[in-house]
Amino acid sequence: MRVSRLAVDPTKVYSLAGLVDFAERNNPETRVAWEGAKARGAALHIAQSELYPALAAVALSQVDRADVLFGSSFVRQTVAAFGPASQLDYTMFDFGARAGRIATARADLAAANFAFNDTHRRIIFQVADTYYRLLNAVGQVDAAEASLLNAKTVQEAAENRLEHGLATLPDVLEARSAAAQAEYDLQSARGFEEIARGDLATTLGIAPTVRIGVQPLDELPAPEMHDDSIQQLLDRALEQRPDLLQQLEGVKAAEGTVREARAAYYPSVKFETTVGVPFQYGWQQQLPATRMTGLTGAAAVRIDWTIFDGGARKNNLLKAEANRNAAAAKAEVTMDQIADEVWRSYSNVKTALRQRQAAAALLEAASQSYAAAIEAYGYGVRSLLDVTAAQRALAQARTADVAARTQVLDTLADLAFRTGDLMRIIGSKDQL
Repeated sequence: MRVSRLAVDPTKVYSLAGLVDFAERNNPETRVAWEGAKARGAALHIAQSELYPALAAVALSQVDRADVLFGSSFVRQTVAAFGPASQLDYTMFDFGARAGRIATARADLAAANFAFNDTHRRIIFQVADTYYRLLNAVGQVDAAEASLLNAKTVQEAAENRLEHGLATLPDVLEARSAAAQAEYDLQSARGFEEIARGDLATTLGIAPTVRIGVQPLDELPAPEMHDDSIQQLLDRALEQRPDLLQQLEGVKAAEGTVREARAAYYPSVKFETTVGVPFQYGWQQQLPATRMTGLTGAAAVRIDWTIFDGGARKNNLLKAEANRNAAAAKAEVTMDQIADEVWRSYSNVKTALRQRQAAAALLEAASQSYAAAIEAYGYGVRSLLDVTAAQRALAQARTADVAARTQVLDTLADLAFRTGDLMRIIGSKDQL
């Protein structure tokens, strides 16, 4: 089992912002994205280093032995040389090959930064989604407990009336059955709560067995949707969605690769120089040995130009252009997907807000209906079937009210996730 890097404070009640902060510091996905961005930064510096000369220290050691013609005969000659030297290489001009590689590396770095931001965006939404599902599960437990209390109240009333000869045994059995059903629903709700707590813990990067206190639903302010039009939401999503911006940087990186491939058609001009202080020792047959030490050096300007390569440059350029066109098309596909996601999420928010109003009205009406039914039953003017029906309707209304309240929160979080606003909202610690 993976050990959490951070410890949960058992005495603390975590708000959504606190849960997000915990997850971002503890979730390993953020570290993966951060290390990827660091690697892209190093790659950019590597590409930029090509703008400067390369200086190397060299240690030379060489022995040459050959038979050289001296007069009318060949003489064995041996020359040994060793000593330090320095070598300088510098590309003076390459028709934009280095600039293309630098542009590609710079775009890759920007794409990695946007990927890092997108990782945060996804983690924030995962935390918000599991948090709201937990609030819904906790609310369903509370609603089930209230429904069980109502069912037991009806059961006690029926048993009391049976003792006084005002009710029949089937009425009592019906009341007991309703209470047993309410108990069953309560246990089911508690099971869903345990699962929701485990899901939240997993999202936070801690063991599912660790219990974490969260801010309850009743303490959250009533969420409201801003007056932004759907077009404003779409425009904002296309401007700030990090996954789309990452793909647009990928198009720029592909453009840099195209520039580099085109530069291969042209020559490159390089300057090379070597300076050394070798010690040389030599001798020839039948002659005394000799040695020499002195400063040596060489300098050259070299032009490299590939005249023919069997079509490698042509196909490299075609490949680079195809990759660029594919990256641009992929970005357009993502734009269409973003537009559909924002529209779908926007519609879900409007539906959830209307359902919340309807659920509140339903709960109010069901509460009044149950109160009237239980009172009338006490006076003997309503049957037990009417009371149990009102009790079931009230239980369903409580369930619907909790679900509607958390659904509004979840759909608003989803809309902020689709538009890219979620990081800004959490960053300002605004409640969803």
